[in-house]
Amino acid sequence: MSDRIRHLRLSSVVLPLDQPISDAKVLTGRQKPMTEVVLLFAEVATQDGQHGIGFSYSKRAGGPAQYAHAKEIGHNLIGEDPSDIAKLYDKLLWAGASVGRSGVATQAIAAIDIALWDLKAKRASLPLAKLLGAHRDSVRTYNTSGGFLHAPIEEVKERASKSLADGIGGIKLKVGQPDSRIDLERVSAVREHLGTGVPLMVDANQQWDRGTALRVGRALEQFDLVWIEEPLDAYDAEGHAQLAATLDTPIATGEMLSSVTEHVRLIEARAADIIQPDAPRIGGITPFLKLATLADHHGLQLAPHFAMEIHLHLAAAYPREPWVEHFEWLDPLFNERLETKDGRMLVPDRPGLGFSTSDQCKAWTVDSCEFGTR
Repeated sequence: MSDRIRHLRLSSVVLPLDQPISDAKVLTGRQKPMTEVVLLFAEVATQDGQHGIGFSYSKRAGGPAQYAHAKEIGHNLIGEDPSDIAKLYDKLLWAGASVGRSGVATQAIAAIDIALWDLKAKRASLPLAKLLGAHRDSVRTYNTSGGFLHAPIEEVKERASKSLADGIGGIKLKVGQPDSRIDLERVSAVREHLGTGVPLMVDANQQWDRGTALRVGRALEQFDLVWIEEPLDAYDAEGHAQLAATLDTPIATGEMLSSVTEHVRLIEARAADIIQPDAPRIGGITPFLKLATLADHHGLQLAPHFAMEIHLHLAAAYPREPWVEHFEWLDPLFNERLETKDGRMLVPDRPGLGFSTSDQCKAWTVDSCEFGTR
């Protein structure tokens, strides 16, 4: 008889940030500065003593809702064969189908789905990238955490230099302020600081209208950017398509979409040169792999959003040379660290995702529940 799932533990973890974080959504008055990240952790154990761990997350709102939904459907996992990930995904999806197949509903499933993939790779004694079929053992990486708008430009430049010294290959800056002249001044200052050879990206976090995006996009072309990210509302596929067809600088978007179906509309509209799915946001690794196949078929570049602990493996398995985003925010949650060298993030040789939760993660746990037997 095949191994069976005997235990599931769900945990809600609140990670405080060192300082309030502001992007363009804050400066335009649409959101407040971010002070914490709320995570949903799922830990799966089998009768044979195998374990897998996964997580989803939320910024500013939604974390308690993810946890609540996972608690409602989690019991459906007990007694199932952990190898049947696609079957289990559908089972969990239909268990909560009345609230839809995107957003909070699938983000709750994502933590469990990722834990099952971690478990599957560990049972095979392989890093997840190798289980999926890696195209490379390292991935180009860029830093975002040093380029937020609350930071003075001198601090941004200092942190950019440190990132490069730490082996990170590119730098991303937040833009999208109400006065675009300030954006251009900051980008100019950082480009001058870095020189012409360092990959540089910008991210407007959806805060431009079509006219502003076109005007500022043209002004940004002098800086030889790798991409302009989220220049428009995440659901404005037509507007993104117009920019992609007009500007020389590639357009990147997709991080805020919460299903594969929403990404399909972007792809069919030719709205992005670089697609930026987020596995926890679109429902886990199972839907991410479906989207990756479609994106590759359409010749798109890939740069997954956030959660480098998960996305490094998925990017390593993408046929076209991708990027992975470097954020150190989640480091306190884990005992292990990812290594960067010569502009690339190295795929760890540890089985599964290659991470175990730290004592600090346990200390930040605000609630937990269990199903099955230990």
